[in-house]
Amino acid sequence: MRFLFSILTGIALATPALSQCGGNFSGFVQGLKDEAISLGHDPATVDAFFNGVAQDAKVLKADRAQGVFQKPFVEFSRRLISRNRMDTGIAMSRKYDAVFDRIDREYGVSRGVLLAFWAFETDYGGFQGDFNTRNALVTLAHDCRRPELFRPQIFAAIELYKQGDFDPARTTGAWAGEIGMVQMLPRDILENGVDGDGDGHVTLKTSAPDALMSGARMLSQLGWRPNEPWLAEVRVPSDMDWSQSGPGKPRPIAEWQSMGVVPLHGPLADLPASLILPQGRKGPAFLAYPNFDVYFEWNQSFVYVLTAAYFGTRLEGAPVYQAGNPENGLEGDAMKALQRKLQARGHDVGQIDGILGAGTRTAVQAEQARLGLPADAWPTMELLERL
Repeated sequence: MRFLFSILTGIALATPALSQCGGNFSGFVQGLKDEAISLGHDPATVDAFFNGVAQDAKVLKADRAQGVFQKPFVEFSRRLISRNRMDTGIAMSRKYDAVFDRIDREYGVSRGVLLAFWAFETDYGGFQGDFNTRNALVTLAHDCRRPELFRPQIFAAIELYKQGDFDPARTTGAWAGEIGMVQMLPRDILENGVDGDGDGHVTLKTSAPDALMSGARMLSQLGWRPNEPWLAEVRVPSDMDWSQSGPGKPRPIAEWQSMGVVPLHGPLADLPASLILPQGRKGPAFLAYPNFDVYFEWNQSFVYVLTAAYFGTRLEGAPVYQAGNPENGLEGDAMKALQRKLQARGHDVGQIDGILGAGTRTAVQAEQARLGLPADAWPTMELLERL
């Protein structure tokens, strides 16, 4: 589910120059071999790593079928946050209390944050994916949709293979190449893997301490600010300048309070925050602190990020959010029609996929303001008709 963009340094792990994607698969694999050798890997090791490599059509099918991200926040979050996931999260917090305390001391990452990722990625390790990781990475690198993400992961997997922590024929994980309980890509494991249980290996598939410590270190490297909150539920007035809402528009807390934004549970932290209205001015409302932005380095789906961030607060005692009464939004073909209209007006909405992503939200808000509608970035049938 996760698409993480990480950065590594060093000669052996440097990002190789991109060559062409697509074309004859055997020729593509030979190109990967040549590039691996040019990076300093032993030819015999390279041959052994790629021995038996094959395209996986199921990987491409999964890559094209991410319809769950089209769901609005309320529906999406209710689907992901079950009673069982809540109860199991609380139990895991108790079971690994010492590990979470260590994480808090060393990285300042709250246990709710990691428990939420652990729950959503693999149901606390219960299902980590059964795709052959090497084949998945090579298949996605050969595919021309996002080769710049997946090609470097292949060379990182070769490095893990050399270290004895990756079996090309047997290592399995998610369809997008992530491995282990919190689903980390090979480059992330190399850069941020932590031997949390002290056995001399970083084993993310079977060791919860390794997985949790590694996930915490990765968040720290991505910019997590120690011991700071990430999200707080608020109530908004019925009328305000909605164009000020949205991710990436931080204001001092005092300014939000002067506009009538008030906390629902406890005091607000004295940090800059952005007002998040996932389903417009009539739906749930949150203030997102700087740590919220780090979530987008873990996954770029807005609805997933907000759900994971919210679930983290729930696992630490926050009550269920107030869903409000949001207006009916657009989904499926209607959302795609809106994206085409926005694109025709010069907005960059990315792929016409029916997903209310960051680009589409920004475009919706701009057109709402132009048309004199409440600019809360929530697409409605009225906006579609007006366009």
